[in-house]
Amino acid sequence: MKKHAYIGCLGFLAVITTEFGIIGILPQIAEHYNISIDKAGYLLSAFALVIALTGPFITLLASGFDRKKVMLTAIFIFLITGVVSSFSPPFWLLMLVRILPAFLQPVYIATALSVAISHADKKRENELMSIVFSGVAIASVTTIPFATWLASLWSWEYSFMVQAIVSIVALAGIYFVLPQMPVKEKKSHGSQLKILTQPTFIISTAMNFFMITAWFSTYSYFAEYLNKAKAMDTTMVSYMLFLFGVIGVLANWIAGKMLNKNIAGTTTFFLSGTILIPVLLYFSDGNTTSTIIVIGIWGFLFSPSFLNASTYMISSAPDSLEFANSLATSFGNLGVTLGTTLGGWIIITKGVAYTPYIGIVFGVLAFLMIGLRSFLERKA
Repeated sequence: MKKHAYIGCLGFLAVITTEFGIIGILPQIAEHYNISIDKAGYLLSAFALVIALTGPFITLLASGFDRKKVMLTAIFIFLITGVVSSFSPPFWLLMLVRILPAFLQPVYIATALSVAISHADKKRENELMSIVFSGVAIASVTTIPFATWLASLWSWEYSFMVQAIVSIVALAGIYFVLPQMPVKEKKSHGSQLKILTQPTFIISTAMNFFMITAWFSTYSYFAEYLNKAKAMDTTMVSYMLFLFGVIGVLANWIAGKMLNKNIAGTTTFFLSGTILIPVLLYFSDGNTTSTIIVIGIWGFLFSPSFLNASTYMISSAPDSLEFANSLATSFGNLGVTLGTTLGGWIIITKGVAYTPYIGIVFGVLAFLMIGLRSFLERKA
């Protein structure tokens, strides 16, 4: 049902606003706590690392519970994070409340996708999944730039207030719209774990990891990059995040349609941005107009990355959707962790202008994985 997909999207909006809303305010947080930008980046990389390490196991444990209750519990913890963070607690406490919702983030995503396609025609599954995943793009066009803009007007704490409000709205939507959804037939853990022995699934997982690492080596430091390499102030960065998101919403819709026709071809098309964008950013140099055009292209090619990664992985294990998707979320977030860590290291050692080049290396590795899976499938 489309209604269920849109509710899943609303919760995803809260999830992504919390996880990535911090990207636009990292420089302000670093200044407030008197720490380096790479240490402030731990707020993003630690969140992603918890997801990577615990996601599949907690998703398996939660697979037998009522789906509505699982979604409500997850979003309630995201709400707590937004409220506590808005009071600018000591850095250790900020880090702690940032990490807490990460344990349930993959559970929420896997459950929301499962709910969205539970009564759907097989041909419409990718389209309904793209509606849920459009929460990523909508957050990029609404809550993330809005929170960054508020932070530029007043202070970074207002960004977390936005996250809390979005979580309250999502909680209300899930509570009032979704029916009770007990799991009627629980799959055994063993049957779901079988996908870990399938070569095509392992290769698809590696592709996901390399692709997300490529994108997040620069995107994690979007504000810092535009500040230092392109001389844009915080207000201008919020406008760029808005542009990035507007185009991203369109990109997610287009990607959903394309995935229904050709999953590998669609993934390859959008993956090309990991190599194209660093080149375009280099040639845009200090020209603001050129940079804005490149950011638009960047938003288009980047925004469906999580949708593409999940669909690509699930296509190699269609009978274990929830577990496969939790692994897609986990390895995607492992990519966020590595990309953010490498990006921070490059900023400290070389300078922020060099971060896009990490994307080229990992983008090429992701392309190799797509080629390898294609070869194995033809051989089979």
